[in-house]
Amino acid sequence: MSTFLGNHIKFSIFGQSHGAAIGCVIDGLPAGITVDEDVLAAFMARRAPGSSPLATSRKEPDLPKIVSGLYNGKTCGAPLCAIIENTNTRSGDYANLAETPRPGHADYTARIRYKGFADMRGGGHFSGRLTAPLCIVGGICLQALEARGIRIGAHILSIADVYDDPFNAVDPAAQMEALRGKTFPVIRDAADEEMHAAVLAAKGVGDSVGGMIECAATGVPAGLGEPMFDGMENRIAKILFGIPALRGVSFGDMPDAESSVFPFSARRGSENNDAFRMNENGDVVTETNHCGGILGGITNGMPIVFTCGIKPTPSIGTEQDSVNLTDKENCRMTVVGRHDPCIIPRAVPCVEAAAAVAIFDALLEG
Repeated sequence: MSTFLGNHIKFSIFGQSHGAAIGCVIDGLPAGITVDEDVLAAFMARRAPGSSPLATSRKEPDLPKIVSGLYNGKTCGAPLCAIIENTNTRSGDYANLAETPRPGHADYTARIRYKGFADMRGGGHFSGRLTAPLCIVGGICLQALEARGIRIGAHILSIADVYDDPFNAVDPAAQMEALRGKTFPVIRDAADEEMHAAVLAAKGVGDSVGGMIECAATGVPAGLGEPMFDGMENRIAKILFGIPALRGVSFGDMPDAESSVFPFSARRGSENNDAFRMNENGDVVTETNHCGGILGGITNGMPIVFTCGIKPTPSIGTEQDSVNLTDKENCRMTVVGRHDPCIIPRAVPCVEAAAAVAIFDALLEG
């Protein structure tokens, strides 16, 4: 089971959803990075469960305890280890998963891959709860990037069939700043109420909904990344796909709201190319940003912009078809326990965290 990632910064994520604790170890952080633990706690609170009718009722404070690598508020060069204790578990809700796997979950594939030994209480190591340690890593990288003038922000682009306004891909800075004070991160204020209604409608009938998250990073210098297999798209995407509910990512213009296809696939080159220009400061910029700030796997100095597709939460109250692996028969099953009718609001900081880790890692190399 591989849980190590990174080139310059190497990090691992450990634990299970209903184990004693979850956490992370980060190696390669330069000494002297200021880590404001109050700022980190506020970032973690955006992902924490139990704070909204759109989220699971499982309440966990998700306050990280940093046990090494930090001294007097700064990284000291040693590996940084942080843990989060699991304090509100109900493992009995998952007692039947050994023989009846939940549709849309990793219960069956984990049973096959790990020969029946995987801990699947609350989803085990496959649970979205493991995005909390990812947010520790990303939260620290976000602070390091902001000290270098690089800002990262994301918003809920859609939930079900309700859409927010997209980022201005050429200059999203003002929109990103406006999102900072919002507990429900949308650009178009009316989208808040509309999205809540869509989630609660699904929740009311024991169902769930998915949607999309758009993320942008400003201040990223040109020249980060490599061609082929270590490009910035590759680096960001590899960490993004550590978020269990994330099923797709598109760099540049968001997928079309009507057809859900990649917008560049229906254009001519003359429409999709971003023309280069010199700005008033003598810097090379592009008039548009269809490419999302990356060409040939390397950043071009424009904002990095990408969109993530998030699937509906598979744990739903509606009765579903499954199989009894012991009796080798088809059966019906109902998922019990505490689950999010829509995971997207809590996934927003996870997407920001993934982008921050990838960009800071590339920045240290560059």
